[in-house]
Amino acid sequence: MSEEPIKARVDLLLSSGYLAFARHVGFLRELEREALEVEAIVGTSSGALVGALWAAGHRGEALIELLSARPPLSYLKLSVVGGGLFSLSPMIDFLREQLPERFEELPIPLAVGVVDKTSRYQLVTEGSLPEAVAASCAVPYLFCPVELDGRQLRDGGVSDRVGWEAWRAWRTERQPSDALVHWVERSHGRDVSLPGEARVVSSPRSGAHLWGLGDFRGQVEESAAVTRSLFLASRGEG
Repeated sequence: MSEEPIKARVDLLLSSGYLAFARHVGFLRELEREALEVEAIVGTSSGALVGALWAAGHRGEALIELLSARPPLSYLKLSVVGGGLFSLSPMIDFLREQLPERFEELPIPLAVGVVDKTSRYQLVTEGSLPEAVAASCAVPYLFCPVELDGRQLRDGGVSDRVGWEAWRAWRTERQPSDALVHWVERSHGRDVSLPGEARVVSSPRSGAHLWGLGDFRGQVEESAAVTRSLFLASRGEG
């Protein structure tokens, strides 16, 4: 891991992690306190959902309340067409209420990690935002794929939980030291090794379930504390 001080202007990479909304919120809350300037976000699965809401302007306590108000099951409906146990159409309706219609309307550039039928990890960076975010959350077999521009897309975390190489290809002008990765410990998906210069904050698994997110605020505080420790250490205060 890099020993250099954390830069004031960073790109964020938010990993996949099963229902790890609180973990990402805690990480982002600490970045808000540090007043870092976020120049772009790559999010996969739960990282895509939280990253999109944050990029759209949902911050701090408002983001906590928004994501903890309902159990995940309320954003799903049983599927009758196959391809997964649940349809994400209620989630897409929710996201349409909270997000701009298109990526291009966000004040911060965003990319979300998905896979197509070839299982190749790729970033969606333009077009219909709510559908793309939902597609990035579509865990195979549990959730139906989401159609976007004629393609059936699913959770990118099954192939790459962070999207480091895809980020490098998307943000060619940025260096590895310009990135800050929030890595939620593995619940599913393929772990990909990161280069030694990557700056990584690691949070525990969420332990959440479809019927409940557990101690949401406790998880927020725990991940915020881990993130704070990294900042203190980078300033020689830890």
